[in-house]
Amino acid sequence: MATGFILCADDFALTEGVSRSILDLLGRGKLSATSAMTNRPHWRRLAPELAAFAGKADLGLHLNLTCAAPLSAMPRLAPGGSLPDLKDLARAAVSSRTVRAEIAAEIARQLDAFEDALGRQPDFVDGHQHVHVLPGVRRALLDHLARRYRAGSLYLRDPADRVAAIRARGVAVAKALVIAGLATGFRRAALRREFPVNRGFAGVAPFDSGRDFTADMKRFLIAPGPAHLVMCHPGFVDEELASLDPVVATRPVEHAALAGFVPPPGMMMRRFKDLAG
Repeated sequence: MATGFILCADDFALTEGVSRSILDLLGRGKLSATSAMTNRPHWRRLAPELAAFAGKADLGLHLNLTCAAPLSAMPRLAPGGSLPDLKDLARAAVSSRTVRAEIAAEIARQLDAFEDALGRQPDFVDGHQHVHVLPGVRRALLDHLARRYRAGSLYLRDPADRVAAIRARGVAVAKALVIAGLATGFRRAALRREFPVNRGFAGVAPFDSGRDFTADMKRFLIAPGPAHLVMCHPGFVDEELASLDPVVATRPVEHAALAGFVPPPGMMMRRFKDLAG
């Protein structure tokens, strides 16, 4: 019997080029999920094209608290109108009750924007730079989801995995271990609120355009969990991208590799619902 995995492209709506790359890969059947940044101005215009893949791929919210502008004023977290970097977000979310209240309100706005554009709730929620698992963010997210949605009606990304599995893959090991450490306790907290999570996670990359991403993709499928999720960051480079995100040169490399990627024997790309039973 084939082992399944979810292949999720992050950052839909970040820029036109990133979004076009993801739509192309979805159309080729090379992805089983993508998560959208609904605070970006491209979102509402591109959402109808993404909606065509509902039921064929998991469509989720890519909670964004570190890139560009929030959907509404956040005077403490984003006093100049731009969201902070990851370190400043993590510090502020832990130390300030006011910031946590602003984060909770922005979570609600980004979910509203997803539902308003697609006419449906997301299949899952994850976070840009894994912000959804940060202390000070995770509780606001989980509490809001528990009030808003029926238990079990969506899943959450757990960006942690077993240390042995991370080391066996041999790709960006130190970075993957740091992310796993940040996510400590997230799985337990999500399950306590009856929201399922993936079991197994890979895709943490060094973002080196000189690497063989096809080879890395094969490594990401080593020691998979029973509901294994691999994240990726494909994209076509446009003028806007370099001003927003440090990951630029590797995006077309990932796109080309994913367009031609064939899973190894015994592995099959799936949606979460086909793995979680």
